[in-house]
Amino acid sequence: MQVKNLTISRFCGTQTVTAVNGSVPGPTIKVRENDTLVVHVINASPHNLTIHWHGIFQIGSQWADGPEYVTQCPIRPGQNYTYRFTITGQEGTLWWHAHNSFLRTTVYGALIIRPTKGHSYPFTNPYREVPILLGEWWKADIMEIANQIQVTGDLVPPSDAFNINGYPGDLYNCSQDRIFNLKVTQGDTYMLRIINTNLITQMFFKIANHNFTVVAVDAEYTTPYATDVVVVAPGQTTDVLLKADQPVGSYYMAASGYITTVFIGFDNTTTRGILVYDGASNTTTPLMPNGSSNTNTPLMPVMPALNDTPTAHKFYTNITGLKGGPHWANCPRTVDEQLFVTFGMGLDFCPTNQTCLGPSGFKYSASMNNESFVLPSTSGTSMLEAMFNNNVSGVYTRDFPNTPPLEFDYTSPNNSSLIYAPKSTKVKTLKFNSTVEIVFQNTAILGGENHPMHIHGFNFHVLAQGFGNYNASIDEAKFNFVDPQIRNTIAVPFGGWAVVRFTANNPGIWMVHCHLDVHLPWGLAMAFEVENGPTPSTTLPPPPSDLPKC
Repeated sequence: MQVKNLTISRFCGTQTVTAVNGSVPGPTIKVRENDTLVVHVINASPHNLTIHWHGIFQIGSQWADGPEYVTQCPIRPGQNYTYRFTITGQEGTLWWHAHNSFLRTTVYGALIIRPTKGHSYPFTNPYREVPILLGEWWKADIMEIANQIQVTGDLVPPSDAFNINGYPGDLYNCSQDRIFNLKVTQGDTYMLRIINTNLITQMFFKIANHNFTVVAVDAEYTTPYATDVVVVAPGQTTDVLLKADQPVGSYYMAASGYITTVFIGFDNTTTRGILVYDGASNTTTPLMPNGSSNTNTPLMPVMPALNDTPTAHKFYTNITGLKGGPHWANCPRTVDEQLFVTFGMGLDFCPTNQTCLGPSGFKYSASMNNESFVLPSTSGTSMLEAMFNNNVSGVYTRDFPNTPPLEFDYTSPNNSSLIYAPKSTKVKTLKFNSTVEIVFQNTAILGGENHPMHIHGFNFHVLAQGFGNYNASIDEAKFNFVDPQIRNTIAVPFGGWAVVRFTANNPGIWMVHCHLDVHLPWGLAMAFEVENGPTPSTTLPPPPSDLPKC
């Protein structure tokens, strides 16, 4: 991978972005389970860089996980680094992306893991497999925006456009010829590997007059689930089977935002592609350059309302795991560590002699259990190096709280409890092979939203999710221990909660954070420190000799 600046034409002008191998999205990586992947990263950009292999367990290759100052120091401009890891016990759709600042908006791509040779999917092989990467686009320089909000504490402005596989579609100015086309043959079945790469926006995805069958999420197989709409949060992937069973013609595919925030602006545009049947008369130009309709305009799906939480919640909660399928693991029934983790937006004080653009002159902030996470960028080492060398002093502390400091009405918009959170770099230490249960509780301290929470290094069972304040005496009865969906990123409902459970069988330092990456610099993160196991194969290996230095 060569990462460098790229000047491209978009929306009636040109702009410079950071891209991989000269394209956005970057290259799709295709492997099989048990393959060893070696990726040479050449940083010819002006920015510090790391790559995160989103959803890869990194068993025995913990140093390759990627988040800067957590498992490695950044690859500096002009430097190179080679990631090496073996893909163990996984198959399906994952992705890779930059894990520093806001570079993820253009530095990303699909990572497709097929079964080992001799093994098959737990469904009939599709005729063709097609990655569908949903992205956001800003006309302004996103890295300049990132630098500004670090100083001013302001919100990230809404994106100017969405895109499908890098193509914004015909509803945007100067984009009539910038539209993704998927050609299909009537009667064939296709697998769409849908990935939400967005920085801030969850998405609805539909194709006019067509239905989907969901067969996997986050590289874990599901019980087949029929739907006409897919909802996917930043960080998540969803594999669907699409049968080309409609009359020969052209049909729009469309993606629009699912928005739950009520206090900030949002991108209310729609990106479109075209599903084109062999033999259809129109294939590429649904609108004329002046915006008038073409006589062969494809059919357009009716999209959900921007704030259609019932549709989103129905989709998220109707998915179940494929019990007994490839890589299926039963949910552990006994729990060693229980955490109740509140998270959401808040405020931070403005430094003296500085102008901040948050409410009442404060900075926006974010926290988990009233701790606002700070990357140890000035410590001279990464968190994983500190753990390996048993020298955590000045890098992190082992006192992340199991619960918030006080109980309150978490989902009330009128509650300002814990609006200010101290800055810290705290981890929760877990014994090797312990079973961990987390209640993720959304708060509405400074407006609520649906948060996609991602755990590095592990998949987890989703036992239940719902609205309001979690109440164990009532909500434990809703737990699904039979066939819960398994994920690496869970969209915790707006004004609600989710309960997940996993086994801490992978030693190392593993981030837990909201995959709305605008929240990571504000502090909506923490980390698990998983202790070594009893054997050499369950012990953190030494760092690679070429690991970037701080």
